[in-house]
Amino acid sequence: MKVFRFFIAVCIISIFATGFSMSKSDKSLQSIEGDLKLLETWIEAQQVYRNIPGITVGLIYDQELVYSKSFGFADLEKKVPLEPGMPFRIASISKTFTATAIVQLRDAGKLRLDDPVKDYLPWFDISQRFPDYPPITIRQLLTHSSGLPREADFPYWTDHNFPTLEQIKETLSKQETIYPPGTKLKYSNLGLSLAGEIVAVVSGQSWEDYIRTHIFEPLGMLESSVIPDASYQQLLVTAYSHRQEGATHRIENYTDTKGIAPAASIASTVGDLASYVSLQFREDDNSPEAILMGSSLQDMHRVQFLNSSWSSGYALGWSAWRRNGKTVNGHAGWIGGNRTQIMFIPEDKVGVIVLTNSDDGEPSFLARHILDHIGPLLVETFAPPTPPIDFDPDWKKYVGTYVEPGPYYTEILIRNQQLVMSTLSFPPEDTPDSEVIELIPVSKDTFRMSGPNGSGELLIFQYNEMGDIYQVKVGSNFIYPSARFGK
Repeated sequence: MKVFRFFIAVCIISIFATGFSMSKSDKSLQSIEGDLKLLETWIEAQQVYRNIPGITVGLIYDQELVYSKSFGFADLEKKVPLEPGMPFRIASISKTFTATAIVQLRDAGKLRLDDPVKDYLPWFDISQRFPDYPPITIRQLLTHSSGLPREADFPYWTDHNFPTLEQIKETLSKQETIYPPGTKLKYSNLGLSLAGEIVAVVSGQSWEDYIRTHIFEPLGMLESSVIPDASYQQLLVTAYSHRQEGATHRIENYTDTKGIAPAASIASTVGDLASYVSLQFREDDNSPEAILMGSSLQDMHRVQFLNSSWSSGYALGWSAWRRNGKTVNGHAGWIGGNRTQIMFIPEDKVGVIVLTNSDDGEPSFLARHILDHIGPLLVETFAPPTPPIDFDPDWKKYVGTYVEPGPYYTEILIRNQQLVMSTLSFPPEDTPDSEVIELIPVSKDTFRMSGPNGSGELLIFQYNEMGDIYQVKVGSNFIYPSARFGK
């Protein structure tokens, strides 16, 4: 009977799985249509099991939101179906926008990440328990390694009465650091709120105006709000508390984050956030028009501070961890009945957005498994095929054993119609593939050492007067045909 009731509940919820959209042609997604349906069925089941009022999901490949769908309700009492265009508060994901602003200002030469916070905020007079350590820097704010307390000295997560910036300034001297700066990861809303004020001081704009003009508008995020006003608040999905056993979800009132805004205030839609995720995949764009230089995006995604377990860490504003052999970046958010998650894999240009409107929404759980299930399929479906390297029969003249000083020798051979090299040492590596380097043709007799083991440098075959290979330049050094030494 319980199973039957659960099945009926899933069917009822599926009626309200609304707002489905695909920006790619149906033909492009036909190959994974079954996988998408399986994903939808799983999300519907999770929604019923976890009593989540509403869930919106977006899937991004490179510069496009390729799929979005909403499940459940924006308002339970009024039975308003949730739709992808409806905005949620994204809470702590706001921190990544603040970090982006800081890096933009760094690129403009207006600050340095390793500058002390006090250089920009003279009133930053928190009591330092570890006076022998260097001062707290901007980089440490963005990587949550500053040692600052988690919050300003007010119980705003308890009473929902957030302090103004002036109140934070007035009470900062009564607080003290928890850890020495640069020694431990400690998440800090206070730290990112201070970073937001640095944005204002350096740019000459309020934090709100800077985010809107330098990030929202260039990305076309026209359905988003940096600090939602009364009219925008009316558009937000209804936010709900945890569902207590034997009771219904209770509506959570809107709370103004005031001085904590740079850490928690932004509201957005799945479509606008998809534009923001697509920005993360422009690591090759270093043009003057770039919203953020590609090299700076790489900085923001690269681990800056690793936790003690080496399982995860913090980049600039973004979390970073390894999953299924890939580096994943992301950030979660929670504020009064809104729980949200962004996850993306820069290497694959695949991203997932999950927005929920209840405190028991579990968006991180959902996003992880959605990314596991659908991420590889999106790459397979949308990624441009890698052009094959045309096999040249003339490569056979390069095949052979080459030696160098020391206990090393190199085999150059043809494998799967590709020229490769393997430098072996003693004792040898554990597996035959551990030292294999792909040789990608650049010009006559010149190859680039590529693949997971490649150095990216050139390998050049050089000839003597007789037309025989005399030596091979590998980067700045040389290896020699073993026959030259009678080996």
